[in-house]
Amino acid sequence: MSEKIPVVILNGFLGSGKTTLFRNFLSQSKQKNLSVCAIVNDMSELDIDGELISTTGAVEDNTKILESISSDVLSSKPGIQKLDQAIKKLLNNNKPEMIIIETSGSCHPMPLIQYFKNHEQVSLTGVFVLIDSHMIAQDYDFGRSLIPKMQQNMIEGVRDPTNLLVEQILFCSHIILTKSDKINDHIIQDISSQIKQINQYALTKSVVYGKLSIDSLFEIKEYNYFNVEKLFGELQHILDSEEDSDSPYNLAAKVIKDDRPFHPNRLWQIFQKYLDKRIYRSKGFFWLASRDSQSLLWNQSAGGISLELMGTWRVAILEDKKNSLLYEEKKKFLKKS
Repeated sequence: MSEKIPVVILNGFLGSGKTTLFRNFLSQSKQKNLSVCAIVNDMSELDIDGELISTTGAVEDNTKILESISSDVLSSKPGIQKLDQAIKKLLNNNKPEMIIIETSGSCHPMPLIQYFKNHEQVSLTGVFVLIDSHMIAQDYDFGRSLIPKMQQNMIEGVRDPTNLLVEQILFCSHIILTKSDKINDHIIQDISSQIKQINQYALTKSVVYGKLSIDSLFEIKEYNYFNVEKLFGELQHILDSEEDSDSPYNLAAKVIKDDRPFHPNRLWQIFQKYLDKRIYRSKGFFWLASRDSQSLLWNQSAGGISLELMGTWRVAILEDKKNSLLYEEKKKFLKKS
């Protein structure tokens, strides 16, 4: 164990705050001069999370510490193959003290845990499941309906997001309740006690805006495979049968590409009238007709939506007569644009 490099997995349902926590860890690694490598996974080809992680100071200082895997869910067979290649590449190019992996929201943890069980160079330590406490409060009656819904699915032979969420909890070593600032403290305690009924071995902590010390990751002991040994046998044939499914857990990804801007008023109407529980997660870069020089990030999780200013489009910088760019810099901008 002491000779192997520790690996921490950030798992959790769509929109639970994995990228926010991951970016925070990488910022801390730069501040503390820690050698941390990163792997990020996006189930779609767009790779939004990879783009966001790449803008952290740690990655900008050394792009070789990041490997981004898109178009495949990490827990699928192609995803595991890409993960193996990514780890080999990171270890060849770096001497990391730790590797942190962010999975996509539709990733099942079991195939990843099986992959790391007998790995010769790295050792799995933490399997974090991030849970949106606000979503659990709204959609699962503060966690009270999670087990009954799971039991009903088993009776009906259904596999949907509830199965995925419960199984993510079953395999985790740490439960991280995110967005706890949106609900009262006593409700957080209620949610925590309900979720602990699913996995009594997991440590539970509530986190706001990804504020969790990276030092705590280095204190985690090796993952306890014995606790999930029985689950391996119970779920293996189910996960094998889902491997060829086009939309496991009734989840599917769609990429929308369009050069046109959003109309501010119509965008507001979409917020108010048309988004519902059928869209668990949407994320991407866009621009508004009223702010044509600015790049914005659309970030929707369940009923919550945020729009964030990311920066200025390269073309807008070039068009600005006061950009103060050198001729060589303008040529680079033109090539990237």
